[in-house]
Amino acid sequence: MTEDDFRKIALSLPEATESAHMRHPDFRVGGKIFATLMPEKGWAMVKLTPEDQEAFMQIAPKVFSPVNGAWGRQGATRVHLKSATKTVARDGLTAAWRFRAPKSLVARTDAGK
Repeated sequence: MTEDDFRKIALSLPEATESAHMRHPDFRVGGKIFATLMPEKGWAMVKLTPEDQEAFMQIAPKVFSPVNGAWGRQGATRVHLKSATKTVARDGLTAAWRFRAPKSLVARTDAGK
C-alpha cells in the first residue's frame, strides 16, 4: 500500500475532503479529521474508538499500533502502509470515517446500502 493508495481510499468515502494539519495531509468529514498521512514516510494515522483500535491491533498487529501518549490512548492509531493491504487499510479508514462523520451522514450512508 502506498500513500497515494491510502489517499484514494480516504477520498472515496462519502463527503471526505483533503486538507492539511501541521504541514501534512489530513482527511476530514464534517470538518473533523479521521485520518492523516504522517510526516514520517510510509506511515499514516486513523482516528478510531479505543475499542476499534484494540480490535484492529489484534487483527493486523504489523499494520496498526497506537500513537504515543494520550492521543494513542484516545484511539489515534498508526498505520504501517507497507504492511497494509488495501482491504485492511479500507477497513481502518472506514471505521475512522464512521467514528468521525456526522451521525446523520452515517445513517444516510447506511440507508443507501
